[in-house]
Amino acid sequence: MENRKVQGVSEIEYLFEKLKLAWDRGDGEAYGACFTEDADYVTFQGEHLQGRKAIADTHRQLWNSVLRGSTLEGEIKKIHFITPEFAIFHGLGAVKLRWQKTAPKKRDSINTNVAVNQNGEWKIAAFQNSRISGPGLMQKIFTKLSK
Repeated sequence: MENRKVQGVSEIEYLFEKLKLAWDRGDGEAYGACFTEDADYVTFQGEHLQGRKAIADTHRQLWNSVLRGSTLEGEIKKIHFITPEFAIFHGLGAVKLRWQKTAPKKRDSINTNVAVNQNGEWKIAAFQNSRISGPGLMQKIFTKLSK
């Protein structure tokens, strides 16, 4: 099991790299290929894309417009194997637009991924992305009042 887990970690890291490379090339087919046929993908705005084709098509449209020439920076922070064929991993990421030298901190996101090993290849079955932000004004007020 431990050997399979180590191999699984490197395979999931490779999957995440393929995802980033597909983004950087603006390649919807390669990006979609990182997901299962029936994958669920929730964007940071809360849009729910269903299926590999919708994921590929939506990203292709973005790369042909507002995200043309953008790159994806990121890394996996944690991988947890539920079984040898099923894992949950968390990644950090940020989109750097084509005119930016670095991705602005306000674009930092964290994503939760459910990965499955299908026929010896890891794919993402579910993806949920959220912007990283500090506590809002109301949360700060309520925290202060509760002390």
